[in-house]
Amino acid sequence: MKKLLPIILLLLSLTLCSCSSLLPEKYTAEFPKGQCSIKLNQERTLWLFGDTFVSCEGYRKDRVDMDVILGTTVAISTCSVNNEFKIQYYLKNKGGKFVSSFGENDWLWPQDPFIVNNVLYIPLIAITPGDKEGEVFNFKVSGHKFARIKDFSAADPREWNNDYIDLTPAIPPEINAFATTSVVHNNYVYFYPFYFYSKDKVSVLGNILARIPADKIDNPAGAVEYYNKEGLWENKLNPGKVKVVLDACASELSVRYHAADKKWRAVYLTTQNKGDKLLYQTADKLEGPWSEPKVLGLPVPEVDPKSNLYDKGNFCYAGKEHIEFSGDKNLIVTYVCNSADDMQSQTSFLRRNLFLYRPVVREIGY
Repeated sequence: MKKLLPIILLLLSLTLCSCSSLLPEKYTAEFPKGQCSIKLNQERTLWLFGDTFVSCEGYRKDRVDMDVILGTTVAISTCSVNNEFKIQYYLKNKGGKFVSSFGENDWLWPQDPFIVNNVLYIPLIAITPGDKEGEVFNFKVSGHKFARIKDFSAADPREWNNDYIDLTPAIPPEINAFATTSVVHNNYVYFYPFYFYSKDKVSVLGNILARIPADKIDNPAGAVEYYNKEGLWENKLNPGKVKVVLDACASELSVRYHAADKKWRAVYLTTQNKGDKLLYQTADKLEGPWSEPKVLGLPVPEVDPKSNLYDKGNFCYAGKEHIEFSGDKNLIVTYVCNSADDMQSQTSFLRRNLFLYRPVVREIGY
């Protein structure tokens, strides 16, 4: 079960949120209900959400009878000179129903976006339903794509035009999440794929390091390189030689450069004890070596039996930093908590409690 836990967390790495309240929010009071973010310019930050609870009603106290958009939805936030945080959600509507922002005929979850040569790329994991009727986690990863947006100047992201780059043929099936985090650095885009390989007496589990030359990002087939134990880059992923750079076993994390410290900082949630701790590691280079994991902030209350937010079915994941809002000596981080309870049941713990399936924000000094 210990080896399977990271895969289960990957399959549950969807950021569900209640979009029934679309009022502006204060940055100092409540963070937007999303996980992936990227600064588009000095004024705007893009937020990406996974499967989303939606309702045409106003303020709600629960999610009973709410519909779910299977896929990705988006929002744009702005922050004034007075630190007033405002966010606007943009939900697509087709035939009177809310639909995913990407993949009209696909079920696509967002990963960490990046910008190369003024083009916005949104990595997406393709999901297909599983074949085990009645299973709570009845879905599987079937592919990887980049949504490419050449012009994101329109204020309303529903007016953006995009096409898709299919990475699936270039990614080995043992990579369950490719763009767990994305870093543009020195003419490359780096990724820390979550890799699980167990075959022919070779077992590998953790986050490896991959990169694509920035000038090959539109045609990545044959251009993906993997970092190996000898400190070299190879065009083919060799299970016996590939290096686990971070043993976080995380399908979502962040790696960001902190200029004040002259260090790269990885932030993620442990997969142990139902995700009860935020962790961080630092390194001088993306390849490492990375420092030993250290605890960031207080324990996660949603999985702490002493907390009034605790339920035995709760578990947490998707810890990451949002450097757009971090300071020199404080980090803005989020994580998400889920429930093993069946969300299709209108009386489930998840449906009755809005604090789950929406990212929790923390401001943590270090």
